[in-house]
Amino acid sequence: MFGCTTADTFRSVIERLKQLEPQPDLLLLTGDLSQDETTASYKQLQNLLVPLSIPAYWLPGNHDSLTVMEPVLNQPPVFPEKTFSVGGWQFILLSSLVPGCVYGELSQASLAWLEQQLQLSTQPTLVSLHHPPCFIHSEWMDAIALKNPAEFLAVIDHYPQVKLVVFGHIHQAFDQERQGVRYLGSPSTCVQFQPETQEFVIDSIQPGFRLLALSPDGSYETKIERVGSTESFH
Repeated sequence: MFGCTTADTFRSVIERLKQLEPQPDLLLLTGDLSQDETTASYKQLQNLLVPLSIPAYWLPGNHDSLTVMEPVLNQPPVFPEKTFSVGGWQFILLSSLVPGCVYGELSQASLAWLEQQLQLSTQPTLVSLHHPPCFIHSEWMDAIALKNPAEFLAVIDHYPQVKLVVFGHIHQAFDQERQGVRYLGSPSTCVQFQPETQEFVIDSIQPGFRLLALSPDGSYETKIERVGSTESFH
């Protein structure tokens, strides 16, 4: 991808992940897990994650095929569940995939399921999807974001236990608060996109991932880890 060997950069991110102490309780893979949507690519991902022995949960992105990935990414330590509880937090994973399209959309069934899950638990909650449900102030990327953010936000706004909404797609760090909910975008494990641009621009910074430290009382801290560098929690 754009002169970047994504398997190699992903391995470098895994090596950075191995250096963390303590090791994460889980990994959240926010989509675009394959470029060619082949069974072989998802098997490669599974094989790279197995040595970590860290439970990993995933959702699809616009570069994924749900029908291809589902039969592969369902063996420990990779799990197919889209709702689960860890450390006193509820996690809800949504598919915003629209087959054949770069933009995303949440179906009415997905929105109804989200509301149902939020009605079942008052635990502090993290909701994740691939496409950003808010403007990231990058004109070309905002054009291919979630197409029905108002419907999603209307659900989120009714449930104060939702503390975090985490997404992928944008290949850059992003952090914004709206009505008490923190909306967080994560770096890519391959190329990075330069923030706040009108047109597509590759950034020169290293690949990475976002770390979250979640407390049972609903408080949290977050920071960005990149290959060769780190930030402080905030």
